[in-house]
Amino acid sequence: MNILVVSAHPDDETIGMGGTLKKLANDNDIKILFLADGITARKKSGHVNTAVYKANELEIKKMKKEIDFRKKDAIKALKILGINKTKFLDLADNELDTVPFLKIVKEVEKEIKATKYRVIFTHHHNDLNIDHRIAYEATLTAARPLVDSTVDSIISFEAVSSSDWHSPYKFKPNMFVNISSELKSKLEALNAYKNEIRQFPHPRSKETIEAVARRWGSLYGYNAAEAFEIIMTRMDNFHNLPLSS
Repeated sequence: MNILVVSAHPDDETIGMGGTLKKLANDNDIKILFLADGITARKKSGHVNTAVYKANELEIKKMKKEIDFRKKDAIKALKILGINKTKFLDLADNELDTVPFLKIVKEVEKEIKATKYRVIFTHHHNDLNIDHRIAYEATLTAARPLVDSTVDSIISFEAVSSSDWHSPYKFKPNMFVNISSELKSKLEALNAYKNEIRQFPHPRSKETIEAVARRWGSLYGYNAAEAFEIIMTRMDNFHNLPLSS
């Protein structure tokens, strides 16, 4: 089965569904489409944020190098999860709202038409991060269920420090994937994003991400699980369930 993941930034895919990617990697053809670079919103190099909007030329040059490093980290993380197909659009971080929406939609449409994806994973519509919300809207628009569409399902994942920091909290999962055997690989893949994972008690820490997986698992009879909200599923028959191969 062909699966597309529309991820706003490199690391969102591993944080949100790294265990599920590992579970699906062997029997499915999976590609990750990264929309934004995940770096330039900080307006300063060194992987720290600054309360200044305009970066100087030296900082811009340094951040370009950090973007390249982050791509390499993404490829390393995804290799651990068994994924080797990626595409980076390198759009400006946390400024997807300044990019013509149609341009983003067309990029997602291009991927869908080229590979005829059946299942698409993307962000939740109520995330705090503007790039996440636009990734969701662009995916929903590009994969609208026309007569000739190949897309059977659109599924959203949560992103800690975004889905949970938006108020009111609206992530209402209705699909839970057992990642008891894949949790170790997910945490190993998170290590590859050495400049993005924070120290506990930050929600984007390994400890918190593992705790989230343990919590979802405990609620649904697993040692660990990832939670998803099915946005759309259309079926000719029950063999077309979202994660059937």
